[in-house]
Amino acid sequence: MNNTPRIAFFGTSDFSVRVLEALKRNAIMPALIVTVSDKPVGRKHVLTPPPVKIWAEENKINFLQPVKLKDLDFLYKLKDKSYDLFVVAAYGKIIPSSVLELPKHGALNVHPSLLPRFRGAAPIETAILEEKETGVTIIRIDAEMDHGPIVSQQKLDIIWPQDAEIASKILAEAGGEMLARIIPAWIRNEIHEITQDESRATYTRKIETKDGEINLNDFPEKNWKKYLAYRHSPGVYFFTKRNQKDTRVIVTKALFENGQFIIQRVKPEGKKEMGYEDFKRGEKTTF
Repeated sequence: MNNTPRIAFFGTSDFSVRVLEALKRNAIMPALIVTVSDKPVGRKHVLTPPPVKIWAEENKINFLQPVKLKDLDFLYKLKDKSYDLFVVAAYGKIIPSSVLELPKHGALNVHPSLLPRFRGAAPIETAILEEKETGVTIIRIDAEMDHGPIVSQQKLDIIWPQDAEIASKILAEAGGEMLARIIPAWIRNEIHEITQDESRATYTRKIETKDGEINLNDFPEKNWKKYLAYRHSPGVYFFTKRNQKDTRVIVTKALFENGQFIIQRVKPEGKKEMGYEDFKRGEKTTF
């Protein structure tokens, strides 16, 4: 008799792929991948698959890319296969109750924060801005955002001075390993859930381009934290005056040393990347 649970995995990003890789290392492979549609990327709008779709194809796993999760055909395909468990990691869409109620053992979500702190879209970046530590939590998904009972949680002292990309990698791998450890016990109904303390809940919002703007006159540590949080996306930048107009200058490399935020390389709008000292010597600007 085969006791391996049938799992459908919902995910999209590189974070999701790292969780999948951790499951694979532990011989837990999903029977189905659910991800988002291919999207146009770059100036030429090249239609590009999400990282999780690429992983599914490389590992020869069936995948679905529903536009709407309430689509009857999609619901039928999920219900027809009688999945034991859904696993969600950085999927990017709200999953309706009509989907969550399908698997026998519910749905588990890997969230990169110490819930109930930092619910929502940007837990890693917000932790970098506000904390010196964070962690990863696995919850059973319910009808509200990042609200369900805690199944497992691990604190990781990795935030300072890691940037968001490195922190995301560490948290995803830790979350995937944790998930691999608990799935067998979860299927056997051996794990006791812990209700989240609503009095401690905090929320994060979706990151916007304007969040990456820094003021060179701000406290150095504040600018350094913004650099760590936003350097990869949406990017960190400041404005200078050129010909009476504001010019955006992207910070491409910086460090924090002796309490100072030291910019090393920049990319001025419309120009190539250059050393910051070269930029300052060549520009008659007002910072």
